[in-house]
Amino acid sequence: MKSLLSVPENITFEEAIALTQEIMSEIETGQLSEDKIELLIGDLVKSKNGARGFFVSYLTDSRPLADNPSPSIFKALESAPEIVVELLVKNLAMCSAMVVHHQRNQDEETANESKRVRSRTTKLIKSVNISSLLGNIQELYQATTTGQGNYKDFLKRWGYDTEQLKAIEQSIEPLLN
Repeated sequence: MKSLLSVPENITFEEAIALTQEIMSEIETGQLSEDKIELLIGDLVKSKNGARGFFVSYLTDSRPLADNPSPSIFKALESAPEIVVELLVKNLAMCSAMVVHHQRNQDEETANESKRVRSRTTKLIKSVNISSLLGNIQELYQATTTGQGNYKDFLKRWGYDTEQLKAIEQSIEPLLN
């Protein structure tokens, strides 16, 4: 069966979440070719709303699909480097900090979900070939360790404390080697 999915112009964040779920269902049932996966996700991530919705849905999905992304996913992400880099870096910080937050609240189940998002985000960061990604990861690391740099305002806006910043640092360190 041929997929009829397409990405509308000016997609909203909510529409992108729903569309990503449909895409993942069709990937799971073998209805999408690698070329169609690359085209759909590439179209999604070329807008901020589309990319945000894609990452929220893809990284948090309970199915194991996002644990082993296909090369077409990497190619699609590489087609929108500016948007994708910013969201991957910020996602890594946010899910790392949320692990600490949920553990403090004795919510191991949600902490484990945040760990899964962190693992998936890390895998994408390691796998996509975007030249500016490592530099942005280094800038986030600098902001967590010195309180300075391009990600300083982002970290401040979320109000991460010392323990959360340390968790972000520890998530970044393996990526710097």
